[in-house]
Amino acid sequence: MAGKNITVIPARKRVGSTAAKEKIKKLRVAAYCRVSTETEEQNLSYEVQVAHYTEFIKKNTEWEFAGIFADDGISGTNTKKREEFNRMIEECMEGNIDLVITKSISRFARNTLDCLNYIRQLKEKNIAVYFEKENINTMDSKGEIMLTIMASLAQQESQSLSQNVRLGIQHRYQQGEIQVNHNRFFGYTKDENKRLVIDPTGAEVVKRIYREYLEGASLLQIARGLEADGILTAANKKKWRPETIKKILQNEKYIGDALLQKTYTVDFLSKKRVVNSGIVPQYYVENSHEPIIPREIFMQVQEELVRRANLYTGKSGKKRVYSSKYALSSIVYCSECGEIYRRVHWNNRGCRSIVWRCVSRLEEKGSDCSSPTINEEVLKAAVVKAMNEVLSGKETFLAVLKENIATVLNEECDKATKDIDEKLEKLQKELLRRANSKEKYEDVADEIYRLRELKQSAMVDNAEREGKRQRIAEMAEFIDEQTEELEEYDEQLVRRLIEKVTIFEEKFTVEFKSGVESIVDILK
Repeated sequence: MAGKNITVIPARKRVGSTAAKEKIKKLRVAAYCRVSTETEEQNLSYEVQVAHYTEFIKKNTEWEFAGIFADDGISGTNTKKREEFNRMIEECMEGNIDLVITKSISRFARNTLDCLNYIRQLKEKNIAVYFEKENINTMDSKGEIMLTIMASLAQQESQSLSQNVRLGIQHRYQQGEIQVNHNRFFGYTKDENKRLVIDPTGAEVVKRIYREYLEGASLLQIARGLEADGILTAANKKKWRPETIKKILQNEKYIGDALLQKTYTVDFLSKKRVVNSGIVPQYYVENSHEPIIPREIFMQVQEELVRRANLYTGKSGKKRVYSSKYALSSIVYCSECGEIYRRVHWNNRGCRSIVWRCVSRLEEKGSDCSSPTINEEVLKAAVVKAMNEVLSGKETFLAVLKENIATVLNEECDKATKDIDEKLEKLQKELLRRANSKEKYEDVADEIYRLRELKQSAMVDNAEREGKRQRIAEMAEFIDEQTEELEEYDEQLVRRLIEKVTIFEEKFTVEFKSGVESIVDILK
């Protein structure tokens, strides 16, 4: 038997669908263009690409122009936000394109997985992609091998770029340079040197939010008040959300500081960012820009945020949701069981009225609390009477308030923040030295965290002391300026001055925020 004779028939270069070739004489050719940023130079590149491929396709007599698909200023690490790219793939899948021309693999995709998935989808439809720079046609026998190698290199390039950007950002953080999107940062804008500067109009709104919160208003009440006054959010929206108000109250940038790297990028491909809970370093920059809110006021707000979030009442220590719908909400307490009083509409044998009643008697069946139910008008009258008693003894109370102010000012602060700052500065330098020399630095990091907590505690103490001083001064100013007794109950005045009202069987005790206390008999 004669030996076998094998002839190799090389693969023919195929471009486009064979079914399409039988029906039409010309290949339907489209081009894909993309630039990744919006700089002037690359915008020019974008225009050049579009013009180049339009002319390149139309001058080929064997091709039919199937359009230019161009994404301007969009990253190539994934295809989710590339609208024109996705539209082009849809056109291909619908059989309207036979060949796609693009400048390079990095223009088409920097994500290997995305790149290969789309190429294979198109190959199943006999649709080729031609990469001009690399001279690769995906329908060639060597196309996919070369494509895999080149796409991997493109992904490495993107990863390297991402790492360089991250290192650059971290270097700026270490230098205390802050980057803030001022377009949505209420109260600030940027000057010609891209530094944060105060926007006077927005700053007044920020001050109002802090003031109203310390006066007892809830996040929702503050939001509704801003909406009622026609004040727009930083995003120019009419609706204010309580979460937005809370973020403003918690943002350290309003005291001129900046905590950098609050979030970090998990993956350079997805660009997903998550909250930094200590996975990567953070940088706290003090006095990085001009403050809107005094540091003491800010710390008082943080203290109040914690207090409202941890409002426990009664003998059982049950957690309560803070309410400030009315000025007396969450500040009227039962002397017997320690629970708060709640405002309720009362129907007693056909007689309708508004009363305040201990919540243990409202919520617990068989409660052994025998605290009295107080008519709202009686409660309000008692508060007005307590204020008038203070006013009638103006000279005595002013002397007491001055003594209280002196006591507050004479309180010693054994946690000097200045000394802590000096220690922190030395430790920061030591931390950087050890990190660069690859020495262990966990003990230094732990000491930095300990000192930061110590400093935070000292700042809270200072803020609490300053808050006391301000409340006493405000009470003294009210007493000094008020020339006549109050004739009616005033919600705003109660929010400003009253700390707590305790109801006994036959009396009320009214505690003012200044520390002054007044006892009023219950009117029968």
